[in-house]
Amino acid sequence: MAHPQPRPNVLQIPAYVPGRPPTVRPGMTAYKLSSNENPYPPLPGVVEAATRAVEVMNRYPDMGSVALYEALATRLDVPVTDLAAATGSVALIYQLVSAYCAPGDEVVYAWRSFEAYPIAVTTAGATSVQVPVLADGRHDLEAMLAAITDRTRIVMVCTPNNPTGPSVTQTELDDFLARVPGHVVAVVDEAYLEFVRMDDAVDGLDTYRRHPNVVLFRTFSKAYGLAGFRVGYAVAQEPVAAALRAVSLPFGVSAVAQAAAIASLAAEAELLERVGALVAERARVRDALLEQGWEIPEAQGNFVWFALGDRTADFAAAADEAGVTVRPFAGEGARVSIGETEGNDRLLEVAREFLTRRS
Repeated sequence: MAHPQPRPNVLQIPAYVPGRPPTVRPGMTAYKLSSNENPYPPLPGVVEAATRAVEVMNRYPDMGSVALYEALATRLDVPVTDLAAATGSVALIYQLVSAYCAPGDEVVYAWRSFEAYPIAVTTAGATSVQVPVLADGRHDLEAMLAAITDRTRIVMVCTPNNPTGPSVTQTELDDFLARVPGHVVAVVDEAYLEFVRMDDAVDGLDTYRRHPNVVLFRTFSKAYGLAGFRVGYAVAQEPVAAALRAVSLPFGVSAVAQAAAIASLAAEAELLERVGALVAERARVRDALLEQGWEIPEAQGNFVWFALGDRTADFAAAADEAGVTVRPFAGEGARVSIGETEGNDRLLEVAREFLTRRS
């Protein structure tokens, strides 16, 4: 008997593996450090704004995200026409590939990088061209340029890179973009931009203003702590932004998410204070790991990367036994979010004991 069959590429889509919740162990507080979530509660005013939106949940959300676009345009000093909102920056990846790639077209990106990239590319029937990151977890921009062909439609730069941690510099990005063909859409994926503390950091807004083929992806999930509401946005010159809006899911960004995002933008002072605390905690954790003898790449997001290779599963199991859940990438390494101080201290204990057992 014949059965409906999906397109062949659908059967090839890799599964997205979310961060696993912590294992509940009697008498032990468990910590989820597997999803790069913000450990702080919502910013001031956000719960109240979201509650007001909930009270009219019988109505559709504003499909045009007018108030959110106006708030973003004011904050970023960009035209409203250069914005596109979606259910998290991950949705924008899908929309971009849908808008610009036909089956067989190529998308170039570093690997390992954000695991949604190959999923979105395969979903569209396009072809992933994965360029290995350097030994220190950085993008190999020269190799990425060499990988661009006449079939390339998109090239993605994830900075800071998830899960390895380093960011590209503005000088590196300028040199790279100067050699990317003008017909190729160049993504600067800035999901963790608020956490960057480095010399010659990327100025995404200045970059997009100078390059008509550049699109910035940003999110409210990380620094703003709205991971549960799913709202992100793109900044691009009007033709690219319009294409993203054209393929967006109608009413995709909920009224609650829009209200929470707008309220979060209004709490900038508190946001900066919380991000500063997480950055300081990130430095403390990484410095302690380096002192223990680990080789931890530069960390510019809200996480650190352990390049463990075939020891990855053992490390994840040891962390889980101690009440800490990390995000393992089989055979490659483990990404660990910066969370509550107590959870971070528990991680440091696990890391020290793991090195001791292996020595």
